[in-house]
Amino acid sequence: MKRKKTLPTLTKAEEEVMQIIWQKQRCLVRDIIDHLGDPDMPHSTISSVVRILEKKEFVAHKAYGKTHEYFPIITKEEYADHGVKSIVEKYFGGSPRQLVSYLVQSKDINLKELNDLMKILEQTKN
Repeated sequence: MKRKKTLPTLTKAEEEVMQIIWQKQRCLVRDIIDHLGDPDMPHSTISSVVRILEKKEFVAHKAYGKTHEYFPIITKEEYADHGVKSIVEKYFGGSPRQLVSYLVQSKDINLKELNDLMKILEQTKN
């Protein structure tokens, strides 16, 4: 599903919780706390983060009495796409070519990886 609106940026805590929700697909706040591995984490803290994610329209919930089961309504791929496009716009003048050039010059991508990308480009042309 393609979204036309700009996605809000997530804080580090929101993104950490969102990663868990993407992985689990459906979960309770208790499941998120268990996944974080910190049994002393206050339920209210994670519950607040999840409610913020709901306000930002990243998650929705289904209520079972007082219990809420949360699920993503923004896919990880949609958020990644938004993030990459935002970085390209902000730091590389909207040019993916400048991003790749930067990665090559900073040695964050090697020749084999670049050739692999070229093969992917060739496959998408066909």
